[in-house]
Amino acid sequence: MDQFTINLLFVGASFALYIGIAIWARAGSTSEFYAAGRGVHPVTNGMATAADWMSAASFISMAGLIAFTGYDNSSYLMGWTGGYVLLALLLAPYLRKFGKFTVSEFIGDRFYSPTARMVAVICLIVASTTYVIGQMTGVGVAFGRFLEVSNTTGLLIGACVVFAYAVFGGMKGVTYTQVAQYCVLIMAYTIPAIFISLQLTGNPVPPLGLFGDHVASGEPLLSKLDAIVVELGFAEYTTHHADTFNMVLFTLSLMIGTAGLPHVIMRFFTVPRVADARWSAGWALVFIALLYLTAPAVGAMARLNITELMWPDGTNAEAVSVEQVKNAPEYDWMETWEKTGLLSFAPETSTEAAAFLAANPQATVSLLQPDHNLVTIAPDGRGEAEIQAQIDASIAEGNILHHLDKNGDGLIQYYNDRNADMQAKAAENGWNGNEFVEFNRDILVLANPEIANLPSWVIGLVAAGGLAAALSTAAGLLLAISSAVSHDLIKGQLNPSISEKGELMWARIAMAIAIVVATYLGLNPPGFAAQTVALAFGLAAASIFPALMMGIFSTRVNNTGAVAGMLAGLIVTLVYIFLHKGWFFIPDTNAFTDADPLLGSIKSTSFGAVGAAINFAVAYLVSGMTKPIPQDIVELVESVRIPRGAGAAAADH
Repeated sequence: MDQFTINLLFVGASFALYIGIAIWARAGSTSEFYAAGRGVHPVTNGMATAADWMSAASFISMAGLIAFTGYDNSSYLMGWTGGYVLLALLLAPYLRKFGKFTVSEFIGDRFYSPTARMVAVICLIVASTTYVIGQMTGVGVAFGRFLEVSNTTGLLIGACVVFAYAVFGGMKGVTYTQVAQYCVLIMAYTIPAIFISLQLTGNPVPPLGLFGDHVASGEPLLSKLDAIVVELGFAEYTTHHADTFNMVLFTLSLMIGTAGLPHVIMRFFTVPRVADARWSAGWALVFIALLYLTAPAVGAMARLNITELMWPDGTNAEAVSVEQVKNAPEYDWMETWEKTGLLSFAPETSTEAAAFLAANPQATVSLLQPDHNLVTIAPDGRGEAEIQAQIDASIAEGNILHHLDKNGDGLIQYYNDRNADMQAKAAENGWNGNEFVEFNRDILVLANPEIANLPSWVIGLVAAGGLAAALSTAAGLLLAISSAVSHDLIKGQLNPSISEKGELMWARIAMAIAIVVATYLGLNPPGFAAQTVALAFGLAAASIFPALMMGIFSTRVNNTGAVAGMLAGLIVTLVYIFLHKGWFFIPDTNAFTDADPLLGSIKSTSFGAVGAAINFAVAYLVSGMTKPIPQDIVELVESVRIPRGAGAAAADH
């Protein structure tokens, strides 16, 4: 059975399971649509929350980010898990006790202001929409690779699947579907990791294998990895190199962004009792930890495997040859990913390749033909335009740019050509620059089973797991958007007397529209997935989290202060990100870059913590200059913090 059929079986079976669960758990009331009837067991809710949280970013991207940066990117692990501690201790039980269905509803009632509720709706919709773009894009990439269809077709298939189980099932259907998705994604993540840990260290527990000895050399695994990457001119893997202040701010932004993300908070409205909300957060942390403790091992072991594939006889011997990559079975995965454009040994365009050949007479460029043979083009004393015309003609025949051999030796040198010491070594060895020009971080986990030459069924399982991670989060985000529109905007503002049936209909319409918008933006993303996710975290950290904290723990912040704080945090964070990433992510409209930020060393991805501080400061300042909050709201705030009962606030639903 070929790999495509195996992928199809795994992905098809998992989708049939999700849609079957959604039909079985179809929502019949607004309580079931928004909060699963408040009857979800804490362990079940913890598992669903873990799936809701562990998006394509966690499953697909995080290990890749750690693999190619090392210790400095451990802030992702600390920030994303630390956020759940904040949720469990500071938010989840109190929000559940308040008894409402949505985050915006809590903010509107606590700050006794329809305006506050509408500002919260805007923050929620913008944060959730920007986050879901990354998930839908991830769905397209995963489908495109494993089902061997175009990115566009993959995205449309994924949108149809989300529509089928999220629109009809609501929170009840999504909850039980996410439990199934968690089981699929955690098996898909840990089983390859166990295989690879056994191969490299002999230890079946990846987090322990990470600190064990490398079987082939007898050295500690991390020491061997450190030595190899340093020999190739890269930064030492296990030491801290980045700016510490920015790293602290980034970790804090991820923590409070996690605690402020509406699709995560909504999960705690689904349990029967207040105590269950805290237990749910605890169980979610346990289930998330299974993946997050494994991710550093996946990243480090994959980096070692990839480096050893590029230097099969060690870094002091010859690099891998073009012929070896084309013919040896252990390199087959590279050709598969080359077709996606996410892995490459050549420039993106024929223009760049032709320009290099014209300036370097010893260089050659090879193109891969559909029959897997190579066609090689040499400069032969010709000008750039003539060389480009030949390359373009070859591409028009269905060939793809495969390898720009910068020094004409038939080998693929992989090293850090920006390192001054490596430039001297390269000149000594006759190298003319790094030739492994593109390894997209997002492909590492998906390609990992192929890199380690694992069985075909493991590759199929990872395909299903990657899609489960992206789809589960997309469903949670779309549910947050639909409830904000139907419950907070339509029932809360435009038509308070709407029937339950009418509200449910509007919730489904809102979700369908949100899916269409997210699919369109996934096809035409306003930036890379990492940019949109950074924006989502920054927005949640700077706007929603402070409002929730002040709403629960402060009797000084009034409606005017809350609105001013949310708007200040939202606008300042948006402007800072746009100044660095481009206005609305339009290329070349940015005034600064994260390599040279506007404020010292504070990158745009770290600004959420600063935006939150501005939110708190403005809210307290404005509240101090305006009317104090009414006595009944003071009593409401104090009653929410009393650890007894689930509150009577749910009675009006």
